[in-house]
Amino acid sequence: MNKPTLIVIIGPTGIGKTELSLSIAEAYHTSIISADSRQLYADLKIGTAAPTPEQLKRVPHYFVGTLKLTDYYSAAQYETEVLKTQEHLFQTNPVVVMTGGSMMYVDAVCKGIDDIPTVDKETRELMIQRYETEGLERLCAELKLLDPEYYNIVDLKNPKRVIHALEICYMTGKTYTSFRTRTTKERPFRIIKIGLKRDREELYERINKRVDIMMEEGLLEEARSVYPYRQLNSLNTVGYKELFNYLDGQWELPFAIEKIKQNSRIYSRKQVTWFKRDEEITWFHPDQQEEILKYISECLKKE
Repeated sequence: MNKPTLIVIIGPTGIGKTELSLSIAEAYHTSIISADSRQLYADLKIGTAAPTPEQLKRVPHYFVGTLKLTDYYSAAQYETEVLKTQEHLFQTNPVVVMTGGSMMYVDAVCKGIDDIPTVDKETRELMIQRYETEGLERLCAELKLLDPEYYNIVDLKNPKRVIHALEICYMTGKTYTSFRTRTTKERPFRIIKIGLKRDREELYERINKRVDIMMEEGLLEEARSVYPYRQLNSLNTVGYKELFNYLDGQWELPFAIEKIKQNSRIYSRKQVTWFKRDEEITWFHPDQQEEILKYISECLKKE
């Protein structure tokens, strides 16, 4: 093994990434880097299925529970910080495991993020204020005028994406599109990508069961504890926003739970679609642990 290697375990929510990643990390006596944008927040343990204290004892984890709900964080920051952490970890072990379902975070480390200017505090505050007073629809209309190309491809229901594009337009006087080069950056480490898949029915059953377990473990109480911060982007998250509707008195609790299951299934489909575009991923069923370890071993023997 000449070059250090990052083993990336990816797949949709509820597929079984956690246990497999722990087993692989244990096999190589190494650490796990989380690529889950919500597990970063210390107050969101149950709803994000963050590693348990027992799992954290088994294998050292990075990028879990390091942020407050009010902290601003981006995929670009994640890229910078993970590369720095990996450099440190590779000094003592030539193999590191990364796992998670946040597609942009995985791509940030494996492919790199475009060098988009950092938004200054004044611009950020202005755009957040405008979003709160004018609403998303008005901002979308402005984005259509300032950057019609990005307007045509962005998820117009995602305020974070729309606001960020407008921030760049305002701050630089250029379109957000002009900064999106989409070129893959060279990395000083090798990447082995393992994708996990199950039949749709099997995955949906696991997702439904997982939501029931989260409710038993206290997800409602966790949602109630962060309810005062419900307007923050960090809480625009499946599992919390549905329970906020219950706490607001808009929905009955059984309906909110069903909506969590439904929205989790929808999110899993988006993740699968995203990951299937990546031809570097080799796919396995999570139960094929022996085959996966054998495949990794063979990859590591190659130059």
